[in-house]
Amino acid sequence: MENWQALVSITTFICVIFLIMTEWVHLTIATLLGALLLVFTNVMTLQDAVGYIGKSHGTLALFFGVMVLVRAFEPTKIFDYLATQLVILAKGEGKHLLLGIVAITTPICAVLPNATTVMLIAPLIPPMAEELGVNFVPLLILLVFVANSAGLLTIVGDPATFIVGDAINLSFTDYLMRLSLGGAIAVITVVAILPILFRKIWNTKLESLDELPHPQINHPRVLGLGAVIVGFVLLFFVIGEQLPVPVSPAAVALLGAGLAMLLAHQSRIDSVHNILRDIDWSTLIFFMSIFVLIGGLEKTGVISNLSGILSAVLGKNIAFGSIFLVFFVGILSSVVPNIPLVVAMVPLLKQYIVNVGLAPADVLQAGFDGQFPTEVLPLFYAMMFGATLGGNGTLVGASSNIVAAGVSEQHGRRISFKTFLHYGIPVMLLQLTTAALYVFFRFLI
Repeated sequence: MENWQALVSITTFICVIFLIMTEWVHLTIATLLGALLLVFTNVMTLQDAVGYIGKSHGTLALFFGVMVLVRAFEPTKIFDYLATQLVILAKGEGKHLLLGIVAITTPICAVLPNATTVMLIAPLIPPMAEELGVNFVPLLILLVFVANSAGLLTIVGDPATFIVGDAINLSFTDYLMRLSLGGAIAVITVVAILPILFRKIWNTKLESLDELPHPQINHPRVLGLGAVIVGFVLLFFVIGEQLPVPVSPAAVALLGAGLAMLLAHQSRIDSVHNILRDIDWSTLIFFMSIFVLIGGLEKTGVISNLSGILSAVLGKNIAFGSIFLVFFVGILSSVVPNIPLVVAMVPLLKQYIVNVGLAPADVLQAGFDGQFPTEVLPLFYAMMFGATLGGNGTLVGASSNIVAAGVSEQHGRRISFKTFLHYGIPVMLLQLTTAALYVFFRFLI
């Protein structure tokens, strides 16, 4: 690599994160200008930048598809109706509402990617909070914590977990046997601190449920057909990649979006122009830009050179290395979105275990489908927990965080970096500690 290019990549990335943390510039503008700076300084060509965006086309297509799907059915008032029903089920008590968010989100995130789950549930939160008379920002932040944590319950619950599991040829069943308990502990940790972290909402109680508005569902026939489309999408999210001709979640989301727009247009409940106008383009552009910034670090060799540092720091001490990785990757994941971080870290970790003689060079081959040495697996498990739970630390730590921030902004309130940090740091530190203890006692003793 050329030293000046690596220096530009590192400096640009640090400056972008600094601008986001200080909120001097909107996070989408900061990341977009950072990505363009890499192009205009010739660290990468525009074609290279588009190529790095293309590598993450599945994530972007999935987000876009689900955004369109949710927006297409807004005229039916289904989200307002469901929000009211949830407040009634919670009997107007804040603590029941908080626990309800945990109970609804957890099982869904076990089978759907967490950012997708946030897109589906987040539109319910603002009207729910309004009816209860509380600020919806903490509720959206709680939704993110639970979604990120519950994503560890299965190998498909979080894109970062799936990427690592796929890299070490870990099956769905093996994951359940070895790692799902760690995901359950992460969720329990969030539940345990609800009365402290969300004290004001926990103690809120409506005097009378009769005062609640009772929104009526519009266009029930359209909604019925929409339910069929959503059911089709959810089903193929789960089984699509196991079919004889695999269908990716991204392709399913795009097909669902197309059918939803067709239904909305033909039934005249809304226009295609209005639906596409209201899509959260800010979030999509943020992700495209951050993929380019990470690509700059990868292209200039910054990320690959970290493997040498790992070798020097960790040596062959698997126990120390595993605990170190939980916290190192966790803290790193709080400022670098976990999907591109894991994509970069997997080959780095593979190179490390080969460099120190813990695994044969065969594991570096792209098509390697054998078993990794058992003694090195805790390193990869530690990376899973660190990357996923570290994402709870800051606003930019995970894709679901950015999605929730976009929903909040669309409803008139911005989740500031400082506000998210207030809730995120204690949750992240507690969860990383419990995850490190789980990895240690489950795999290293």
